[in-house]
Amino acid sequence: MKKFIIAAACLFALAACAAFTVFGTSVSIDLDPSKPVTAWVRQEGRAIQIDRGDGWEDFEIRGVDMGAGIPGHFATDYAIDKETYLRWFQQVKDMGANTIRVYILLGTDFYEAFYEFNKDNPDPLYLIHGVWIDDYAQNSHMDAYDPAYLGRFKEDARTVVDVIHGQRWIELGRLSGTGMYTKDISPWVLGYILGVEWEAPTVIYTDRTHEGMGTYHGSYVSSTSEASAFEIMLAQVGDDLMGYESKRYKQQRLLAFSNWPTTDPMSYPLPLQLFFEKYSQVDVENIVAEETVVSGMFASYHVYPYYPDYLQYLPEYANAVDDTGQVNTYRAYLETLVAHHSVPVVISEFGVPSSRGRAQVDANTGRNQGGMSEDDQGRAIVRSYVDIMASGCAGSVIFTWQDEWFKRTWNTMANVDLLKTPYWSDYQTNEQYFGLLSFDPGTERSVSYADGDDEEWTDADVIGEADGRTLSMKYDEKFVYLMVRGSDVGPGTPLYLPVDTTQKTGATASADPVVSFERAADFLIVLDGEDESRVLVQERYEVMRAMALRTTTGEDPYENIPAKDTTRFKHIDLVLQTITETQAIADAVANQKNAIADNFYFESYETGKLVYGDANPAHENFDSMADFCYGDGFVEIKLPWQLLNFSNPSEMQIHDDYYEHYGVENMKIDRMYVGVGDGADGQAIPLFEKPLKGWGTKVTYHERLKESYYIVQRMWAEGVPAEELWREDAATGGETTDAVVAGGTS
Repeated sequence: MKKFIIAAACLFALAACAAFTVFGTSVSIDLDPSKPVTAWVRQEGRAIQIDRGDGWEDFEIRGVDMGAGIPGHFATDYAIDKETYLRWFQQVKDMGANTIRVYILLGTDFYEAFYEFNKDNPDPLYLIHGVWIDDYAQNSHMDAYDPAYLGRFKEDARTVVDVIHGQRWIELGRLSGTGMYTKDISPWVLGYILGVEWEAPTVIYTDRTHEGMGTYHGSYVSSTSEASAFEIMLAQVGDDLMGYESKRYKQQRLLAFSNWPTTDPMSYPLPLQLFFEKYSQVDVENIVAEETVVSGMFASYHVYPYYPDYLQYLPEYANAVDDTGQVNTYRAYLETLVAHHSVPVVISEFGVPSSRGRAQVDANTGRNQGGMSEDDQGRAIVRSYVDIMASGCAGSVIFTWQDEWFKRTWNTMANVDLLKTPYWSDYQTNEQYFGLLSFDPGTERSVSYADGDDEEWTDADVIGEADGRTLSMKYDEKFVYLMVRGSDVGPGTPLYLPVDTTQKTGATASADPVVSFERAADFLIVLDGEDESRVLVQERYEVMRAMALRTTTGEDPYENIPAKDTTRFKHIDLVLQTITETQAIADAVANQKNAIADNFYFESYETGKLVYGDANPAHENFDSMADFCYGDGFVEIKLPWQLLNFSNPSEMQIHDDYYEHYGVENMKIDRMYVGVGDGADGQAIPLFEKPLKGWGTKVTYHERLKESYYIVQRMWAEGVPAEELWREDAATGGETTDAVVAGGTS
């Protein structure tokens, strides 16, 4: 009996070791080297083709990127469940897309849902899978040949191969999903995109450190004699992945490497290289497939209409027009990329955000990085798609499927607590709103809509009354809502609403407009008709002055500091990644001089200006940019938290005094004060207390398909000519009344 137990234990240990070797590592032995390698997707010249069983046919990738974020969680929580993925896959398919692109190894729920959705489905969704490189590797002491960079890159690529074939167990994953990956989704995986948007310093550091290293000759993927060190590294990773899948699974699929304009293969005049820090190049033309490759390669690029528009500064492209006769350097750039490559080009990221905040402006066609309604977003996506396909690309992938609350952006990230971003929706941060799917606060509907209908307001929401007007307030994870009711409330009666959040600064009067308050105020909401309403901030509490004055004017914000009780109330501005004198760059190009040697500053725009309209997504005239709306004897206002200098409303944290801390530091409050008056006869406006309580990490939300989703659906699923859609003044076919599809809490 003892011998039997020992033998059984040994067999179990051997079985466990064998299982770990097969499912827990990338160790592989080709047990049948004579078996042919097959592929159902291939590159044919500049086209992509698939074989559905009836022979090869051209295939246009119509895709959507899908991130890992959901309200209440960072992306690395991998908190999206199988039910959610199944619902999203159907919506993606209903929109007319045929492909999903993911960036990183996700949780097992994604692969199980993808398998369930496609199994026995005659019209499946396809997948392009990425292999991620983490930010530390990209922004550290390492060059791309460091074992922690290259070794990890190769291992992660092999892991992704095993996962799509349903043969991998992953425990304690680092920045990736974990679990038992047992679903074989390989019949629907078009290919891989290796890497991320390369950091130019890492590329040039690698190229300089390993300059003159020669070439790489692989069994499947090689480099040319012109390849840089970084490109040779990519060839090695691609060769390893292609060889691993060919030997272990006897399959191949398309191979691509991520790229973007910052490291595109083009050569630009020295002034542009210096100004845009465009000093690195990655050219996949220097990475070639050997005859053992039966699938092929394509070139992948992330290209947006607004960033960085190098061509507007080059005389030969600055006035390039499209077939409408409009200057369109986005189209010209895409055509340049396609002309450069001998392989298919896929624009694997493009789009614009439907955020209130804006970060960059498209110089020619108005496809901006933010400050666009959901309708504007949809039409900009359609027009970009027209440009992409007219330039000769083999496909496109819209960035992105869902909004992601956890994201940050360069011109607002100093203003918020970056460790708490998943717990509130920041309408000022454009990176959170690229999605076609919105997460609106509330399990079924938001607590209020600025739509001219007061049905959601009750007596319990009233915080004060003065001069025959009542003031009500409520809030959720995205907005502060105010409602003023009175017999004289309407577009023809200017009203002033002072707001007091911090007790450290503030003024009891405003010099312009001339109005006074019963307690010191930090902000002043001015309602002056549909076109001249705005939020003003007391100069001492103006975050852009404290954080971006040098960038926008060259002045030091910590000289001539405004008084704590200054009566100067200013427009609320947000800095843009657009310089005030763009001609200076064009002149530098023409004169071959360094534009950085000249003084230049970045533009800003008034983000405190309020937009009038109906903000209810269930209404026919819905405008997602609307901030306020009049009703019969009342006005409703919705303000994003960051506009009032909240850095983390989930814990009711606001900005402390910038000039005591030399920047943004947080302080917690448990109440704020708001008032309303017309400022007549110099009478001071009273302010009323509103207690505040954060919601912590317990967020509520419901999903809503944006107007942009329905515009894309009309183009891809219904066959409406794209040119008709992007030229419309408003979306006419979006079924927004049906847009609420699911709710939840986290």
